[in-house]
Amino acid sequence: MAIILGAPLVLYSLAPPGPLRDGDTVFSDGQQRVQLATPATDPRFQRGDTCLLDPSNPLIVIQVPSDRADGSIVAQVQGSPAIEWPFCPVHAEVVLRTHQMFQKPGIFTAIGRFLNR
Repeated sequence: MAIILGAPLVLYSLAPPGPLRDGDTVFSDGQQRVQLATPATDPRFQRGDTCLLDPSNPLIVIQVPSDRADGSIVAQVQGSPAIEWPFCPVHAEVVLRTHQMFQKPGIFTAIGRFLNR
């Protein structure tokens, strides 16, 4: 029974991530400093300002690297609505590189983090 229930988890964690597409959800790889592409409705933030993403902060891809000359990704910040400097406001569009994000959480890494709490 454990094998039947555990097999999908193992296969999911070992499968390579697919190609990045508009609308995909990605996560910040640790705490990352990123640049704002377009500010949210908050007037304190301007285009080109930097802000911090929390570790594993969910983001929705707006533009993939193939759409941009510098190979960066534009994504919209998702998560809690609390706006506290220097953290990125919700729904702001940020520019990040592929090494600053990951597409899917490793199931065994997530379980390890949960057990270490």
